Amino acid sequence: MATKSHRFHDGTNHSRDRIVGEVVKLVNGDSTMELRIVEISGFRSSKISSKKLRQPRARADRRLPPPLSHLNRMKRGPIPDDDDDDTVARKGKVVTTTEGWPELLRCTTTKPPPILLDELIAEILLRIPARSLVRLRNSVCSSWRTLISSSQFAKDHLRRSMAMDPALTHPRIAYNSTWHSYPTIGVFSVRSVFENRPHEPTKVVGYEGRRYLRMIGTCNGLLCLHDKQREDGLLSPRAMLWNPCTGFTSQPLEIGGIFSVCGFGYDHVNDKYKLFVIVEKKSGESFTRIFTFGPKSTWRTIQDFPYRLHDPNNKTILLAPVGLFVSGTGTLNWLLCSSRTSFVAVLSLDLVKETYSQISLPSRDSDDSLRVFPQLATLRGCLAVCYETKKTHWTLWMMKEYGVPQSWTKLAIIPHHPLLLDPPRNFSLVPVYMLKNDVLLVISPSCKFVLCNLNDGSIDFPNIDSSGDGMTQLRPLSRGVGGRTYHIYYESLVSPSHFGLPTCSSEMRRV
Repeated sequence: MATKSHRFHDGTNHSRDRIVGEVVKLVNGDSTMELRIVEISGFRSSKISSKKLRQPRARADRRLPPPLSHLNRMKRGPIPDDDDDDTVARKGKVVTTTEGWPELLRCTTTKPPPILLDELIAEILLRIPARSLVRLRNSVCSSWRTLISSSQFAKDHLRRSMAMDPALTHPRIAYNSTWHSYPTIGVFSVRSVFENRPHEPTKVVGYEGRRYLRMIGTCNGLLCLHDKQREDGLLSPRAMLWNPCTGFTSQPLEIGGIFSVCGFGYDHVNDKYKLFVIVEKKSGESFTRIFTFGPKSTWRTIQDFPYRLHDPNNKTILLAPVGLFVSGTGTLNWLLCSSRTSFVAVLSLDLVKETYSQISLPSRDSDDSLRVFPQLATLRGCLAVCYETKKTHWTLWMMKEYGVPQSWTKLAIIPHHPLLLDPPRNFSLVPVYMLKNDVLLVISPSCKFVLCNLNDGSIDFPNIDSSGDGMTQLRPLSRGVGGRTYHIYYESLVSPSHFGLPTCSSEMRRV
């Protein structure tokens, strides 16, 4: 089929590929990207009404905003924390108060904008970051807003961004306190941790709920939160889903008992989000259940969990109560270990089949200390494990093909450094996130965030300002990361309402 041509308002013809190419170049450009996207929409700056978009002879057509040539490239400033952006929509222009970002003035063209087909509009919008689409959602015509808010668009955007362009889903770290009962969640940008200069701290943004909050896990931009509400003098554990990017939360789901061993993930075969818990009753009984989120959230009892968090006989135990979700596999994973033998393995729960299996890990060296426990993580979408080896370095392994022990590949060897070991702890480095240029963000045994350059062996301590997280009794993150649990999530448009859950936007608010 021949490629259709579309006429820009300067009178020139541009093919479909060229139009998309220009927009993609802008989306992937410098720090003026978000303001340029506003210009692409053409509605805040040009104030084109949705009525003008409807063509009597071509209902599928839409109008393209004014040309992009009038936008000047601005000098790149420090990377801001997106949550701190204070973008104000005013008549005639869009202004941002973030230092180093420009003002975008209204286009003064008087020529009518050209026509652009729906399929091309969708293709362009799929290449815009989730956070920018959320900001634009209330500033565009109703047809665009309906498209951006749809379940299918959210799935397509997530699939494209994760598989083809991870830059569209900015990774973030969310954390909660484990030492004190705070109703807050702290969030900060991974990108700024890697790229900001030492004098430009990465700022933490705090979000506050109504009760003490604990994170169970993250998946597809959704955070599964656990809180406890008092009813008749008793604590009633509940779980809810929250998308920090869109601000929407689901109505809480009653669990029916206290729990510690748990996990949250996505059943990609049946398109279901599931919560795994071992519910403990006052009578001493326990039940292993899987809750499925939906219009009528349901639960079912499955086979008993094969291991305990604490074993009185000191046999094989779980190192952590929360299962790690590996995207694309539909599995939750726990690290099994023993302080008496060199045995280590991964216990895997398949959320599709709702069955367990065990995956062997690379063998530990006979000289390794059995009291320094390995750490399980996900890096670049793969399961990873980190050992301390011979008390001189850490060895990082990655499973290239999930469930295939032969695919374990040695990713890096990180030498011990005095600043990473003081004071000494009984666990290895905790891998957090890895860039394509082989710079690895870890939590060290000395309980600090550290950037490790795997190419030249250098280390750096990022400057993170956690004064805004509302957790006043904890040490600042720049001095230590103890007393918190951390989860990586990727921004998305996925909403609990997409799978039938009632939602609201007032459950979590900025501190």
